[in-house]
Amino acid sequence: MKRQTKLRAVLLAVGAAAFAALAESVAAQLTDIRGSVTFEGGAVIPKGHLEIYLEDTASQNNPRRRASETRIRSDGGSNAIAFSLPLTASSAASPTLRIVARLERADGWLVARGSTQIKAASPVNVTLNTVLY
Repeated sequence: MKRQTKLRAVLLAVGAAAFAALAESVAAQLTDIRGSVTFEGGAVIPKGHLEIYLEDTASQNNPRRRASETRIRSDGGSNAIAFSLPLTASSAASPTLRIVARLERADGWLVARGSTQIKAASPVNVTLNTVLY
């Protein structure tokens, strides 16, 4: 009977540790950053692939410079495109965090780019500016 009690205690401890690890990873997902992307002058956003990501400007040589990213396809008929990016607790602590949006054509050419700093508790609006070659 004593052996079953020890086994139960060990299984209970392992289960509690697993639950604590899961709760910590859920707590790390602090919130989502929501915003919209517009084109300069209020024009229609051209057709292409829109890549939106969080970038920490303080870490120039760090491979984890991009904290979070998403890709959205632009059909060429919208004046604004809404997006949502997950913001982790480690990313939220950085004062040098900004959102970057890049619009590329299907052949890979960069059409427009824009960025903005993140301000706490306010919606984000990134304006795309035409890239000149």
